[in-house]
Amino acid sequence: MDRCPACGAQALEGGVCTECGVHAEGATASFEAIAESPGTLYEAEVGATEVPVLIVRKGVEVGERFYLEQQRTTIGRDPASDIFLNDVTVSREHAVLHVEAGVVRIEDVGSLNGTYVNDSIVSDDTLVNGDTVQIGRFQMVFLSGGDVA
Repeated sequence: MDRCPACGAQALEGGVCTECGVHAEGATASFEAIAESPGTLYEAEVGATEVPVLIVRKGVEVGERFYLEQQRTTIGRDPASDIFLNDVTVSREHAVLHVEAGVVRIEDVGSLNGTYVNDSIVSDDTLVNGDTVQIGRFQMVFLSGGDVA
């Protein structure tokens, strides 16, 4: 059962919280950034990959890998997103990844909660191997692919 984004109650009926009356259908909840934790993922733990990849290390789908094989990859709560993150802390259209000549750039596209790279909020940033990307409650590690130093 979903929680109310306003009061946290687990009493939603028809998209309306029975505790506080907030219409939770389609709402985006706020969150606090997850601080970096020990035990980061290293390339050896996940195996080599030829293309850049994001690996979920905190969130609903821990361990899920998103291979960045397109020039443009959308991220959001909209099921039509290339990377679908199903949580109310993620905006429907949250961010876009751009891959060009081996360089991966992440761009926030006006999300409510922001896009974080290494615990800093960004509007547009170039990712480097080992960067931590946080979108809503999802924390992912970026691996650049190919031969990484």
